[in-house]
Amino acid sequence: MLKDKNLTRTTHVRIWILCLILFLSVVAYADRSILSISGSAIKEEFGLSAIQLGFVLSAFSWAYVIGQIPGGLFLDRFGAKKVYGVSLALWSISTIAMGFVGEFASGMAGALVLMFSLRFVLGLIEAPSFPANARVVIMWFPSAERGRASSLFSSAQYFAVAIFSPLSGWLVSRYGWEWPFFVLGGIGVLAVFVWSGYMREPKQHPDVSETEMRHIVQGGALVDIDSTRTLKARPAVSKAMFKRLLTNRMLWCAYIGQYCAIALSYFFITWFPIYLVQARGMDILDAGFATVAPALFGFLGALSGGYISDKLITRGWSLSWARKTPYIVGMLMAATLTIAAVMPGNVGVIAIMSFAFYGKGIAAGAGTWALISDTAPKEAVGLAGSIFNGIGNIAGFTTPILFGVIVGLTGSYSIGLVFVGAHCVIAALLFLFVMGPIERVGEERDNGASTYEKQGKEDGVKAV
Repeated sequence: MLKDKNLTRTTHVRIWILCLILFLSVVAYADRSILSISGSAIKEEFGLSAIQLGFVLSAFSWAYVIGQIPGGLFLDRFGAKKVYGVSLALWSISTIAMGFVGEFASGMAGALVLMFSLRFVLGLIEAPSFPANARVVIMWFPSAERGRASSLFSSAQYFAVAIFSPLSGWLVSRYGWEWPFFVLGGIGVLAVFVWSGYMREPKQHPDVSETEMRHIVQGGALVDIDSTRTLKARPAVSKAMFKRLLTNRMLWCAYIGQYCAIALSYFFITWFPIYLVQARGMDILDAGFATVAPALFGFLGALSGGYISDKLITRGWSLSWARKTPYIVGMLMAATLTIAAVMPGNVGVIAIMSFAFYGKGIAAGAGTWALISDTAPKEAVGLAGSIFNGIGNIAGFTTPILFGVIVGLTGSYSIGLVFVGAHCVIAALLFLFVMGPIERVGEERDNGASTYEKQGKEDGVKAV
């Protein structure tokens, strides 16, 4: 009787799975971004220069990039649930350890080495997280819903800033710079149990109804990519696959587009709060609250970008222009952040940053992870996402370092803002003039659907 009820009712388990990866993504972004809130206090306590702080802020991304390809190979070999769970547990412990730097470091040099090392370890461990998110979306969501799904987990950076920047600012001002690391690390440890308890493959999840399963599979979701049979049968990734992923013009435009988008993200989560304190005269608590508005607008932009992109597909637009158009418009909107350099008041700075990050959110929602979900070869989803994220996250260490160098050598944050804004224009031009059609790599297409997606639909109908 219970089985019959499950077959006839309509469920939305995929939405709860999406909420779960959003939650984990928020934790991940909060762990990597809280250093910017504690940064001014750390800089003062240990006597770090702007350039030294820039290197500490960049340490996460050095390792995050290095860990991408191994992380992607682990995902393709062991699946998202195991790899994500282990990664989450270890990076939460690393975050907690960061709060104990003052107890073990002796002097500026010791603190600098220890902080750089812990942030490096954090980046290495977190490397599989966003490729795993993309893998879960490919597994659980039809093609016409992937834009919205990808935009939601991509918006985690804004959730993290909006929620945890004020909290971290309050913790720093009340208890000291160490406490954001203790609180965020503890939340991550608890999140391990939530992930382990709820995450399943679509066909193995006890709460999925026949109606939802049919909707997922007929829409082109790759529901079996994490099944035990598929993982064991998958051959080792060949040199030819690496070559295909590294020589495709469309993918390289996507990689560079991700690099440019992440350059903005890392400016926002590393130097922007410090800019508000040191160049705009805010105290740490006010700076934490001032980041909320741009973060919320970035989140709304991400939701808008994913919704617009998916809506354009349902209205008959080609996949290429449904993904590229919001990205191009959004990045051109984001380029307006350079106007902050000539804004006389702090209210104007926050307003222009909010507009810019709304545009950046639109671009991220439509043209980053949704695009890689649409184009990754089925036999190398983890690897494709890791290369995409690895190349993109090179901006995670180049941006903090170069911004710090610019500020250190010129004493001007305005030139740094122009440097960040130039990324937006470059990315928009690449998508508009160079990228070409968006299609799944290595598969013939017919009327906008890949052969694998068609096969998936047929297999799914038989399975349910």
